[in-house]
Amino acid sequence: MDFFILSSDFLMMFIRLLINVVATWFIIDRLYYQKSKRRDFYFTFMLISVAIFFIVFFMIFVLEDMKGKTSMGVGIGLFGIFSIMRYRTDTMPVREMTYLFVIIALSLVNAVSVNLPYFEVIVTNLVIILAVWLCEMHLKTNPTKLIQYDRIELITPERREELIADLEKRLGLKVVKVDIGSVDFLRDMAMIRVTYEGESSTVGSNLKFSKDQLKEF
Repeated sequence: MDFFILSSDFLMMFIRLLINVVATWFIIDRLYYQKSKRRDFYFTFMLISVAIFFIVFFMIFVLEDMKGKTSMGVGIGLFGIFSIMRYRTDTMPVREMTYLFVIIALSLVNAVSVNLPYFEVIVTNLVIILAVWLCEMHLKTNPTKLIQYDRIELITPERREELIADLEKRLGLKVVKVDIGSVDFLRDMAMIRVTYEGESSTVGSNLKFSKDQLKEF
C-alpha cells in the first residue's frame, strides 16, 4: 500500500505545477489568444511552460545534495532553457517573443520558489498577470502590414487621401496611417507600411517567400 502513498515533495510539486498551469493558461488564453488567434503559439507556450517547470524543479532536487554544484548546475540549466528561445524555424514576431520570455520566466519562478509559501507564489503570479494585462489593455497598438505598392503616383503628400482610399478598397481594411519607405522608379514600385484597425493577421510580414516555402508550391 505504500506504493500508492504520495510524498510531501510530490504534493508540493503538484500544487505548484497547478498554479503554474493556471497562470500560464490565463495569460495565453485570456490575454494573448484573444488578439492574435494563433493556435500554433498557444500550443507552444503551454507545453514549453510545463516542460520548463519539470526540468527546473527536478534539477533543483537532484542537485541539492551535491555541495558546491547546485549554483553551477542551475546556472547551466537556466542557460539551456533560455536558449530554447532560438527553437523556431521562422522568425518569431516581437509580441510572441515577449510572451515566450514571460512564460519561461513564470515557469522558472514557480519551479525555483520551493521554499516560499503558496500565498507568496500566488501573489507573484498575479503580479505578472497584472503586468501583462496592463500592457495589453492600456498600451494598445494597431497592427501593421508591409506592402509593395504599384501606384507610386499616389504616394505624394497631396494625394494621401486617394492613397488611403485605394488601400482600403484593395485590402478591405480601415487604414489609420501610411508610411512611405523605399521607392523604385524603374519598376514603378514603392514599399509602404500600412497601419490599420482590427486584429493582426496570422500570416507573417515577410516581403518574400523563403526557399523552403517555394518548394511547397
